Amino acid sequence: MLRLQQHAGRRIAAAVVGSPAFRAVSSSATTPAPQQDLKLKSSAKGNIKFFKVYRWDPEQNQKPYLSTYPVDLDDCGPMVLDALFKIKNEQDPTLTFRRSCREGICGSCAMNIDGTNTLACLSYINKGPEPTKIYPLPHMYVLKDLVPDMTNFYDQYKSIEPWLQTKAVEAKDPNKEHLQSKEDRKKLDGMYECILCACCSTACPSYWWAADKYLGPAVLMQAYRWIEDSRDEYTKERLEALDDSFKLYRCHTIMNCTKVCPKHLNPGRAIAHIKKRLAATH
Repeated sequence: MLRLQQHAGRRIAAAVVGSPAFRAVSSSATTPAPQQDLKLKSSAKGNIKFFKVYRWDPEQNQKPYLSTYPVDLDDCGPMVLDALFKIKNEQDPTLTFRRSCREGICGSCAMNIDGTNTLACLSYINKGPEPTKIYPLPHMYVLKDLVPDMTNFYDQYKSIEPWLQTKAVEAKDPNKEHLQSKEDRKKLDGMYECILCACCSTACPSYWWAADKYLGPAVLMQAYRWIEDSRDEYTKERLEALDDSFKLYRCHTIMNCTKVCPKHLNPGRAIAHIKKRLAATH
């Protein structure tokens, strides 16, 4: 697996982004990138905005570095993703990032922009004089440039069995509808909209330090989505599976998850509800 590439700079912590130590690693003074020598001055021609983008290629014997790209905002769409497309198409075809829907629905273009986890397709370009800094999601292994390795995140999502489960034989009939009242359906609002972009989990300090054991806010909110579903008959089993000092109780209610969610959801509240349900069963 690519995550086994031997490189100390592959895993990025939001806590150190912008610190002198982090800049020393990112700038790669020993191996300058072709774009690094650009002066951060506005051009006389066009409305130029500079973007500093994290670069790392596992096939190159090179430390991570920041490449600086000038973009004419008069000839670019309003979103950061538009700028990345323009850079890739016109300046550096080797720049690598994920993207798909461009509508804030798929979650593919999640990254850290100016210190905040968000979706590049929903993030407006800051037209101020300072360069916009773009990094991959923090504290995840990096496959290349802005592409994090989501394997652990998806494995954790799979572990909560995110599908409807029933016990009655008649309820397993694929031709039978699973009905619920409008009131019960409304309880799922604010959870089913999650697009699994991982912005919340990678903004959580508890997840940074224990991602191998703590499920993180995104997965826990999806777990509660099925616990709260009136049609699911495995509520007891789901709660018991989460009753663990690391899986659930590593959450310290820091609330970074709710702050950065690009869909304006509240994973912190969902986690609190799980804890209440478990407290009621003890």
